[in-house]
Amino acid sequence: MTTVLEVAAVIRDSIDAPTRAVTVDGILAGDPQAEVREVAVVTMATLAALRQAADAGANLVVTHEPLFFDHHDGAREALAAEDDPVYETKRAFLAASGLAVIHLHDQWHDLRPDGVDAATAAELGWTLDGNTATIASITLGALAQHIAETLGATALRFIGDPTVEITRVGLDLGFRGFARNRALLRRPDVDVAIVGEMHEWETSEYAADAATAGVAKGLIVVGHVPSEAAGSRAVAAWLPGALSAAGHSHIPVTYLDAPDLFSRVGP
Repeated sequence: MTTVLEVAAVIRDSIDAPTRAVTVDGILAGDPQAEVREVAVVTMATLAALRQAADAGANLVVTHEPLFFDHHDGAREALAAEDDPVYETKRAFLAASGLAVIHLHDQWHDLRPDGVDAATAAELGWTLDGNTATIASITLGALAQHIAETLGATALRFIGDPTVEITRVGLDLGFRGFARNRALLRRPDVDVAIVGEMHEWETSEYAADAATAGVAKGLIVVGHVPSEAAGSRAVAAWLPGALSAAGHSHIPVTYLDAPDLFSRVGP
């Protein structure tokens, strides 16, 4: 028998990066002493993803993003006090299904290279140097199309001249904030910054001005989930080996695809 707590310990102890003194990683829901039958890895633990995991026979979900809409898991008390119907539906489903949920975010990002960045770059056919890569010359428009098709980003957007040639890219996947976005955009070894999401009144305005000023050539906004889903696919590929090495090879691990949450109007 392998418990949820034991799987959480295997994950923590097997990743080649130290745990943070203050971290969001850990068990977010479920009985820590429950026996694990099957693990499902997801990028974001939406209600639809949780239902899909339960239908697939999993009783433990490992998610990259938070469970209850707050990165530090600090919104539950307010949501409960408000009798929030979305929170209550999700909480009730977890209780009824017996699903446990583990948050794996910080430690995977703390790998060197960053576990999410490296996996995303690999799927795009690039080799990272830190959080940048030199790629074969391609127009900004074609680069945006390549990223959208490869990562399944149905609502990708970009700023800049689609015909300009790009050879140097920088990654700020997920949401990493304006300070990091603008530092990336002004680097002389970066033509275009590729981000998951950003504040439009900050990063998008700065990127537009950077393109006009000739400081950078553009910005590609992939969407949070598709920009980081490769990292979760990497977790699902890594976890069976970690469990087997710790004597838990009987537990199957499944990756559940993470479709883009957003749809685009028009062709």
